[in-house]
Amino acid sequence: MILTKFIRKIKKYGTLVMFSHTIFSFSFALLSMLLAAGGIPKLMTLFWIMVCFLGARTGANAINRVIDAEIDARNPRTANRQIPKGEFKKKEVILFTSFCFLLMLIGAYQLNFICFLLSPVALFLLIIYSYCKRFTFLCHLVLGVTCACAPVGAWLAITGTLSFLPLFMGAANTLWVAGFDIIYGSQDYEFDKTNHLFSIPVRFGVKNALRIAMLFHVMTVICLIIIGLLASELGIIYMIGLVVISFLFIMEYRLVSPTNLTNVNIASYSINQLISIVLIISSLLDAFLFLTKK
Repeated sequence: MILTKFIRKIKKYGTLVMFSHTIFSFSFALLSMLLAAGGIPKLMTLFWIMVCFLGARTGANAINRVIDAEIDARNPRTANRQIPKGEFKKKEVILFTSFCFLLMLIGAYQLNFICFLLSPVALFLLIIYSYCKRFTFLCHLVLGVTCACAPVGAWLAITGTLSFLPLFMGAANTLWVAGFDIIYGSQDYEFDKTNHLFSIPVRFGVKNALRIAMLFHVMTVICLIIIGLLASELGIIYMIGLVVISFLFIMEYRLVSPTNLTNVNIASYSINQLISIVLIISSLLDAFLFLTKK
């Protein structure tokens, strides 16, 4: 009985923080770790990177639910989320968030000095994003930059330095996430406009917002191509993966239009989860084949 309740609670927390969306940054973090280490990182380094990644990502989504609770309650699309429904109290979620962020800080300390030194910057981004739609239409890009902390942080954790490769990975992650977040945010155009919230759809209209999202995703593919050219571990399999990813992006924009946003969730989340999987598989296969030939 106690075990059943515990499992149900874990599932509720998984829903609260949208755990299935972890893959959106995990794919870039995994690729970054692999390239930085020239293979599989040391076990303890891998462990602490995962502690930082899961602590940061889980805490960010949890605090987002707290910060946006009143807005979510007013929006018919989000009114059935767990805090508005009373399934979680704010204090409980804040305590959970604090635990997650503490794990992130401990993990950063265990990795190296530069990671620990920069951890407050990451923490600031993880929290400030949730407030951005209250004052800037660039909130989608702030979310993207926040997610990009994963690949850049993973590279720093292993090498302690930066180079063009992790910066292009961060740029690709930023533009990719910002692009599909614009698509997702388009469905809230009327609500956001009425409630004086900021977004690219509100600022430029849904039609132009979708064009901006498309531009971001074209730039994402360009960044991914540059990554393939810079990293000697990546070759033909990775490039084939990029062709598949480009096709999925095309599918994404065939599913939505300014006059038909019924498939927004499929376009913004389901398709991009597939993109993450393709990126992981193609890059891992290529990198491991390269390493086995050394």
